[in-house]
Amino acid sequence: MSSALPDMGVMACPPSFHSKNDSQSESNPHESESNFLLSLPSLESVPSLTLQPHQHQPSLSISNTHRRFLPTLKGHNSPISSLTLAGKFLYTGSSDGEIRSWKRNPYQSESDQGSSTILNNLVAAGEGAVKSMVVQADKIFSAHQDHKIRVWRINNSHETDRRNQKYTHLATLPTLGDRALKLLMPKNQVQIRRHKSCTWVHHVDAVSALALSKDESFLYSVSWDRTLKIWRTKDFKCLESLTNAHDDAINALALSHDGHVYTGSADRKIKVWKKNSGDQNKHCLVATLEKHNSGINALALSSDGSVLYSGACDRSILVWEKGGGSGGMEVVGALRGHKNSILCLAVVSDLVCSGSADRTVRIWRRLSRNYNCLAVLDGHRGPVKCLTAAIDHRCNASEKAYLVYSGGLDCDIMVWQILVPC
Repeated sequence: MSSALPDMGVMACPPSFHSKNDSQSESNPHESESNFLLSLPSLESVPSLTLQPHQHQPSLSISNTHRRFLPTLKGHNSPISSLTLAGKFLYTGSSDGEIRSWKRNPYQSESDQGSSTILNNLVAAGEGAVKSMVVQADKIFSAHQDHKIRVWRINNSHETDRRNQKYTHLATLPTLGDRALKLLMPKNQVQIRRHKSCTWVHHVDAVSALALSKDESFLYSVSWDRTLKIWRTKDFKCLESLTNAHDDAINALALSHDGHVYTGSADRKIKVWKKNSGDQNKHCLVATLEKHNSGINALALSSDGSVLYSGACDRSILVWEKGGGSGGMEVVGALRGHKNSILCLAVVSDLVCSGSADRTVRIWRRLSRNYNCLAVLDGHRGPVKCLTAAIDHRCNASEKAYLVYSGGLDCDIMVWQILVPC
């Protein structure tokens, strides 16, 4: 297990991960990762939406919000870089390429509480760092530092017995067939450096985020190579690639049920994309959101898609609400409290969860256009790199219960139960 990481000072984010002289270039993974941990002073120009202590409603104050730290999930020996929930299981990915599965609920009885190690199942190992994961039925799609997207099949002998789950490598995207077809025609070649080219179906730098369309027919991927790609999930074919979608590495991706695609980049911009009714139904840019003064690391949408949250190196979580026009968003304010870069966001019901390089997770509750910080979860020994959350259905009529999972650069996965008075 790694030792506690040193505190990260407040530093200015570099303006770019990539050289402007190359249309696409590979980044140094160690340098790129360190950029996530740098921070700028919080945005002063955006009004705060966080209620002050004297404004707290009694039933929503931190003192009345119960939080319980559940067992730490140990098994990874490298920093945790991605988390996702699917069915009864939590899937975790680490920087050494491991993917592991765990029980969604970390304990079955009161006697299990306090256990520091929960049995887990190794899904895969030995590939590039796992940057993102999504699950579609019996498949796991994983995005990696080595520019690849891998597909794993989940074979369940008995759904309730996790020890009988088997995982097989199904495909690597782009597939060999997809590459071969594109390679035959010169028009499918794109220049990635002065003396190097490849087909447009390839990512040529770390694949940083994945998302599935509402009907799960399409997989969206973004990369530090500044491209947004769309894949068909039934045959893994790459259908579209938006080259130079941003001016710098793309770090975050969010999909709304109405078809809008949001991408967040180190170029400090959020771009909004949607399929054009013409032009063979290709995606086109419909809006550019500019308010952050540093690189954007995380995006998350409310359940109805009407509110977008963005986290950046400027220590602020900006709140965007739908305005007029074609999918445009207007910033309405900021959530402040973290002391360092925002690295990850997750939304469940009316709660917003944020993880930071300051080693804490904050839980915010939406109250119309105001937000109350219900809890500050402190326990990680390193920056909190990834988050996911879900409703905990084991609750009573007087409380709403949530489970929050956080993965850190300290190699630990922490599980928290949040009880909020109704």
